[in-house]
Amino acid sequence: MSSTKQFTAFAGCRQLASGPLETVLPLVRQWLDAGNPDMPLVFDDATGTQVDFDLRGSPAEILARLPEHPYLTATASEPARPAGPGRPRLGVVSREVSLLPRHWSWLERQPQGISAGLRRLVEDEIRRDPEGERARQARDAVGKIMWALAGSLPDFEEASRALYAGQVERFATLIQPWPESLRHYLLRLLRS
Repeated sequence: MSSTKQFTAFAGCRQLASGPLETVLPLVRQWLDAGNPDMPLVFDDATGTQVDFDLRGSPAEILARLPEHPYLTATASEPARPAGPGRPRLGVVSREVSLLPRHWSWLERQPQGISAGLRRLVEDEIRRDPEGERARQARDAVGKIMWALAGSLPDFEEASRALYAGQVERFATLIQPWPESLRHYLLRLLRS
C-alpha cells in the first residue's frame, strides 16, 4: 500500500518520524523494540488527527494490515446512509437544517429549489476564500496536535489563543521555549 497522506510520530515531544506510513510505522516499531518508555503517538499531518495502529509483529506485518485500517479506507470515513429521500448515487445526503423563518422564505424563492440554493451558497463560500479555508484547516490540525502533546508546556493557553486568532508570529514567539522538534513541526503545518 502506498499512501500519499503524510503522518508524523512523536514520543512525548520528540519527533520520531515523518512521511508516509510505510516510512513512519517501521520507525515507531523500532522505537518500541528498543524498550523506550514513551508510547509513540501518530498524527495525520493534514487533519491533526491522532491515529492508532496495530504495531504487533514485524514491519512487513504492520504494513500488510494498513489496507484494512478504518482511518485509511474511504468507506470508513463515509457516514452510513439510510435508505430514503435524496440522490444517493450522486452522493447527496439528506440531513436536518434549522433556519429562521426569513431564511426559509428566501430559500423558497430561489430558482431550482431549496436544496439547490443551499448547495449554491456552500459552493460559493468554498470558492470565495480557498486560502482562508486552508488556513483554518491548518489551525485546526495544529490545535489538535497541541492538545495531545503540549498541554503542559509553558504558555500553552496563550499560544492557543494566538493560534486561533491567526497571530502566527505571536504564536511562534510563545512556543519558542518548547522542544525544538515539536515547535518546528507545528510551525511547518501552520505555514504550509
